[in-house]
Amino acid sequence: MSLSAEDLETLGREGATLPLAEALVEPPPLAPRRGTLFAAWRALKTAPLTAWFGLIVILAYAFVAVFAPLVAPYGESAVVANQYEPWGGKFIFGTDQLGRDMLSRLIYGARNTIGIAVLTTGLSFTIGGVLGLLAAIIGGWTEQLLSRAVDMLMAIPQLIFALMLLSIFGSSLPNLIIIIAVLDSTRVFRLTRAVNIVVLDFVEAARLQGERLAWIMSREVLPNILPPLVAEFGLRFCFVFLTISALSFLGLGIQPPTADWGSMVRENATLIAYGDVTPLLPAACIALLTIAVNFVVDWFLHKTSGLRDEH
Repeated sequence: MSLSAEDLETLGREGATLPLAEALVEPPPLAPRRGTLFAAWRALKTAPLTAWFGLIVILAYAFVAVFAPLVAPYGESAVVANQYEPWGGKFIFGTDQLGRDMLSRLIYGARNTIGIAVLTTGLSFTIGGVLGLLAAIIGGWTEQLLSRAVDMLMAIPQLIFALMLLSIFGSSLPNLIIIIAVLDSTRVFRLTRAVNIVVLDFVEAARLQGERLAWIMSREVLPNILPPLVAEFGLRFCFVFLTISALSFLGLGIQPPTADWGSMVRENATLIAYGDVTPLLPAACIALLTIAVNFVVDWFLHKTSGLRDEH
């Protein structure tokens, strides 16, 4: 904006309250508001190659798990050939000990193993997160009872405890999910309780205003501890995923004929003695997904910690 000499003289005669410098300078334009998707894309553009690799692998696994019936050439439990057919031809990775297509079993194994691991991790976070928030906000005897119960559960190695409970209650799918979720929720409880945000002023102000416990948990505490919980979700998913695979390898996890990567390693382990690497395929699927999730979690922790890359 430019002012003529007559305008300047008029401003001087009328005793304008604005300084001349402010009158001559235009206010800066307001920055357009950006949405959440734009912010996410902007963060992804600066992500390292490891994070991009992890995201691509996770999306590929998710696609295969969701569209398994469309992607797999054969049914999950369909016997389509003789036992231990070699690689090539109609069977890219050969067949297993019953004559089922290995590629189809790997694809359906992604749906079963990953889906059950996600469900179990979500249940463990629900249990551990809610109890941890209650212990942090209420305190007193409630916190002491919950903390001591968690200490007793964590005193026994998780895999051994899970094996014992599955031997007692049976290795059905609901028992598997509930037992692993309860045992893994102890770690989530400790993390949620350790984030000492309930002593801050805004939480105390909400209490003094008479807000309900559920409102304080959902509106004040949870949004402020969400970044470490999201990162912990990725790490806990890896541990749950590996635990389910280990239990399936030992015969107490996901039961046949349901396809599962852990049980597929056990069922075809005899091929290793003949120089066949077929049992390593489901093991490689497990390792690749674990590495990919850890890459993404590392990047997310770096972004939410406030650190900056040094160049």
